[in-house]
Amino acid sequence: MTTPPSRHHDDASQDLARLLRRLADDGGEAGLTLHQIRDRLDERAYGLLILILSIPCLVPGLYGVPQAVGLIIILIASQLLIGREEPWLPRWVLNLRAKGRWLKAMADFAETRLGWIERLSRPRLLMFATGAGERMAAVFMILATLTIVLPMTNTIPSIALGLLSVGLIQRDGLFVLGGAAVATGWLTLLGALGLGLLIGAEWATRFIPG
Repeated sequence: MTTPPSRHHDDASQDLARLLRRLADDGGEAGLTLHQIRDRLDERAYGLLILILSIPCLVPGLYGVPQAVGLIIILIASQLLIGREEPWLPRWVLNLRAKGRWLKAMADFAETRLGWIERLSRPRLLMFATGAGERMAAVFMILATLTIVLPMTNTIPSIALGLLSVGLIQRDGLFVLGGAAVATGWLTLLGALGLGLLIGAEWATRFIPG
């Protein structure tokens, strides 16, 4: 009789670099399937997956990739919003294997380039990074992602997604609030610009002879 695989519970004491190093060590040379990675991350899989997906969207003016990635982010964030314990992905995606050398490279990158996350973030203001706070983060993730699909508007909402994701990974409510503030400011700016264009068009229609 085989023993079922143990479940890896969420441990907010592990920062992003340590989290990725643990995955690399667990996978060894063979690596891990996305199913195995998701199980080891538990609820923090939401934050890590969205962080990884948001990175390509930081490139200003990039067209095509943010629009396609945005749909996946909305799918994942929507599951967080409704309270799924783990993000659902199609079986063929879960069976894909991340090679050991790729996991190691990702862990090395986090340790050398993302040290600022470890220095600035830590578990705090947990009410904004767990439970209802996670649902709030999911709402802002969806709202920010909706603007990513618009041409030439992907960088700022991607920054919001990054802050929100780090907040969930690190259980840092301050990062979640920061991401929510960036998303709110961006949405307000877009709304003001849109309203200004509408008012300008109406003014032109009324006062400029055809």
